[in-house]
Amino acid sequence: MTSTYELPLTLSRFLDLPETKPATEYINGRLIQKPMPQGEHSLIQTRLSQAINLLGVPNKSVMALCELRCTFEGRSIVPDVAVFVWSRIPKTESGKISNRFEICPDWIVEILSPEQAPNQVIEKILFSMERGATLGWFIDPQDESVMVFQPGSLFIARGDNLLPVIPVLSSWQIPARELFEWLKL
Repeated sequence: MTSTYELPLTLSRFLDLPETKPATEYINGRLIQKPMPQGEHSLIQTRLSQAINLLGVPNKSVMALCELRCTFEGRSIVPDVAVFVWSRIPKTESGKISNRFEICPDWIVEILSPEQAPNQVIEKILFSMERGATLGWFIDPQDESVMVFQPGSLFIARGDNLLPVIPVLSSWQIPARELFEWLKL
């Protein structure tokens, strides 16, 4: 089926469109469809979100959500993993998690897929960092490295380099290599 859109498409009109699989993001007035996740990408995404949630959900300190649409500052992005400090998670009046997240994640994680343009993904992390995220990870499974974004700091972690996490998880120590060891079955 072919879809046509009146251009330029506003963010409001974009949000009224049906969701696509894989997700489509709205960035600078352009629609960018994410690639379909493959094995390595999916496994790192699943294991990382599980690890974060095992530590953060029981004590209601933090929650990781996969492929969650986050709409803020004129963009609508779908990070591979969006992590929120518990007190910032949008809730309904009845206390349930909201379906719409109109805030920037506290920690944004992107995992590079083979067919993705690295700079396009990095730009999404930088945009989030400039708007309130306190941590960004750009995971490259092929290179087995993690580019780490923090306010005023950017570095690449490999091997036994410990990856920084958000303060509410400061007791968690995870070396970069562990992310890639998850790929071995």
